[in-house]
Amino acid sequence: MYRLRGFALVATMALGFVCPLAPSTPAEAWSRTAVFREPAGIGQAIDDVLADPVLAGSQVGVVVADGRTGATLVDRGGSRRLLPASNTKLFTSAAALAVLGPGHRFGTEAKAFGVRRGAALTGDLYLRGEGDPALTPAGLDALARDVAASGLREVTGDLVADDTAFDSQRLGLEWAWDDEAFSGAAPVSALTVAPDNNYLAGTANVKVSPSPVDRRPARVSVFPNSKQLTVVNQAITAHGIAPVSVTRGHGTNILTVTGAIPKGVPAVIEPVTVWDATALTADVFRQALRRHGVRVKGHIVTGRATPAEAVPLARHAGPPLRELMAPLLKLSNNGLAELLVKAIGRKSAGVGSWAAGINTIAAYLARLGVDTTTMRQADGSGLSRRNLVPPAAFARFLVAVRAEPWFATWHAALPVAGNPDRMIGGTLRNRMRGTVAAGNVRAKTGTLTGASALSGYVTTLDHRLLVFSAIVNNQLSPSVTPVLDRIAVALAGCPQDPETVGPAM
Repeated sequence: MYRLRGFALVATMALGFVCPLAPSTPAEAWSRTAVFREPAGIGQAIDDVLADPVLAGSQVGVVVADGRTGATLVDRGGSRRLLPASNTKLFTSAAALAVLGPGHRFGTEAKAFGVRRGAALTGDLYLRGEGDPALTPAGLDALARDVAASGLREVTGDLVADDTAFDSQRLGLEWAWDDEAFSGAAPVSALTVAPDNNYLAGTANVKVSPSPVDRRPARVSVFPNSKQLTVVNQAITAHGIAPVSVTRGHGTNILTVTGAIPKGVPAVIEPVTVWDATALTADVFRQALRRHGVRVKGHIVTGRATPAEAVPLARHAGPPLRELMAPLLKLSNNGLAELLVKAIGRKSAGVGSWAAGINTIAAYLARLGVDTTTMRQADGSGLSRRNLVPPAAFARFLVAVRAEPWFATWHAALPVAGNPDRMIGGTLRNRMRGTVAAGNVRAKTGTLTGASALSGYVTTLDHRLLVFSAIVNNQLSPSVTPVLDRIAVALAGCPQDPETVGPAM
């Protein structure tokens, strides 16, 4: 019902502009040699939005193209190289599906190296990871159960955590030091555990509950619980004081909880990164082994490769890659994106590194017809401020990726504007509600300090598919997302100009 013309005009007027409706004559055929003529209705609507004073002094790029032909409809600074923030995940996710395959499953193995006599292993137990971003304590428990089912009960040596499938560089280029405890900046390890099905690998959940008595210390617990983590609880039970905050000291696993939580309110759960994701994963596995009756007498040792002669005991397979697309794109999961970059590099070049993965992504984009000489990608999530991508590159990509055999899976994983379901609307669930764009726009958001982006798909009132990419940099306003939303609403509320012809992206 939101496609009714009358409603579209009301909705767009409420956002501060009116999109002139284009003529309804049949569209001319597009050709590569045709002369570009911008559609007056769409172009004027975009210009009206970009005149917003909140954008004064900012760098802005907007490109709109026909989703089927690739013909450029609107170009406002589309060749500007801008910081794309999490729009970078569009490239990473598609390349992962192309290189690894939608059915790819990451494995985590337990292997024995030494002399096995009945229930005892004189030697070491190896836990080897392949970068599974969906490995949880439950998965490690299942792996420990299977190790116990093999009859093993005692290991005289060490538990060796093998994270050598990836290189030892844990943090991306130009990730900010003050983001280090932020769950989106978790260290990247080939052996890493996520506390729950949000798949924030390399983090722990800190739960803060009020005490029954005012002014008493708050109650704090950590999951997964591990001796690797030390908690300093400075939070109290009180009203009207700073809210609960959890930080981690640089280079440490010391978690400091501050602030206050009022009596009688629900517990607060804050994710925080850990310093050594590999060691935490090994400790969680060691605890699981103990619960299932397997004792490891030695220490936890990290970063040592599993010998080729080691004997497999058990293997845990993560969900297929296709099922990871929704948490990656809808929830904008940084850590998942970075794990995929290194996995892409390992698959294509035999090296689980950012450099190998980024080179493979660039080669994939070039095959799609994206001009990679106009852009620079430094990580998989968009957290790095070295990333520079023009909106025209995203628009070209969004057109070309539609031909991929797994496109339907990927497209379904994009956030849907205005849908309140977290696993449908994702990062757009609270945006564009009550407008013609709600339930229509499927797009990836992107937000860093001074950078905002929105790129994706929208269907016009006359059922024409458009792709768009809008990026704003260097704004001083705390948020320009309403401006980006107005662009998407304008496109949803305007039919494509039937006389528009133009060159392919």
